[in-house]
This record gives sequence, C-alpha cells and structure tokens, in this order.
Amino acid sequence: MPSTPFDLTGHTVLVTGATSGIGRETAVLLSQCGCRVVLTGRRTEQLELTLSQMAGSHHEVEPFDLLRLEEIVEWMGAITARHGALDGMVHCAGIRKTAGLRALSLDSLHLTFRINFDSAVMLAKGFRQKDCRTEKSSIVFVSSVSALVGTPAAAAYSASKAALVALSRSLAKELAREGIRVNCIAPGMVESEMTAGIRKSLSEEQFAAIVAQHPLGLGRTRDVACASVYLLSDAARWMTGQVLVVDGGYSA
Repeated sequence: MPSTPFDLTGHTVLVTGATSGIGRETAVLLSQCGCRVVLTGRRTEQLELTLSQMAGSHHEVEPFDLLRLEEIVEWMGAITARHGALDGMVHCAGIRKTAGLRALSLDSLHLTFRINFDSAVMLAKGFRQKDCRTEKSSIVFVSSVSALVGTPAAAAYSASKAALVALSRSLAKELAREGIRVNCIAPGMVESEMTAGIRKSLSEEQFAAIVAQHPLGLGRTRDVACASVYLLSDAARWMTGQVLVVDGGYSA
C-alpha cells in the first residue's frame, strides 16, 4: 500500500516534451516521487540532459517526432512492449508562435494544431490499447490558460489548447469504463524556454504588462509539474474530465 495518496512508487509514466520546460520538470519531479519515467521528445541530447537531472536509474529515453502522427499508435505499442504497461501519460509537448490574425498563415495554423492537438489524439489512441496501460491509469494533457481567457496574437495557440480541453472532457466520458481518467492542466505563464522566446518578441513594457496580470507573479515549471503529480496519483482518483487551472491568479 502507498504511504500517501500522492505516492507514485512503482508507477510507469510517459512524458512527452521532456526535452525542456514543463516536460523536463515533470519528468524530474515524477522521478523524485518514485516513478519510472519514459521520456520522449525530438532531441536526444536534451532528453539525456533531463535524464541526468532525475532521481533513480531505471528511466528510459525514447526519442520520437510527434509530427509522425500516423506512426504514434504503433510506436506506443512498441515502447510499452519494451518497458511495460503505462500507469499514466503527461502530454507536455507543444509550440507557441506569436502572430496576429493578419500575419497568421495556414501553414502555421496547421502545424500548431498537428503538434498541440492532433498528436494528443493519437497518443490517447495509442495509450488506450489494452496492453499499453494498466487497469487504472491516467492521462494528463497540458493545455493553457489561453484556452480559457482571450490572448491577443495567439489565436492558433489558444484554439489548439482549447481543443485539448474539449478532447479531455470527451475522452473522460468515453474512457471511464476502461479505467482511464483524463484531465487537463491550464498553466499561466511560467519561467521557461517558451516564455523566454515570447519575451524576445515583445517590448519590455509589453512583457511587464503580462507579468502584472499574474497576481502571484510568473510561475515556475515545478508549479505545473506538481499539478501533474496530483492528477496522476490516487489523490485524484475521483477526478476526470476536469481542467486544473494553475496560473497565479491570471484568470481571476
């Protein structure tokens, strides 16, 4: 029996986007909570860097490009054949490009959805395969507070993240009978590589205005990782189809 409902000892969890930011911090924190973590992302050297920061030595690195949508389901079957059934999955991989409606191209729109949303659908499809997950398991999608609150020059990003919210609610209903819980996290702006890129595209005054909209200031990647640990744990056993907002008060 686990010592607390938050204990994840013996669990195996797949983390996408584990090369940086929220994905990296989620993998590190899960390892500290006793999890065995399967890390995935496109950049092998960055996955190895994440691995070097993790507790324990039983984790696995599985580089993969989620743009290869048609291969995701088969790939999920292959990694679980190698490493065992998954108790959970946290989908952190995503991109954000700042562009107003006038400058938004179809190519950029479609790429954003392929990475942020389409891959989530295929990952869930792969995860639900009987041999890929344990009897009681959990999927966590990392969405964004931009899915819930309007954000200028972020229409494609916001829409793709809002689609994740709708996906979570639909899959929560569909997969409950199979013992799979599905939830979303909607973070506000956290200090990360993605935020650094946004900052470069704005003036100091514009960026300061965004920070000022967060009553508790900008968050840390660990704040979001802690939410993932909760949703994966037995502490959230009666929670599915929900959006956990972690935004320092931004949406208030």
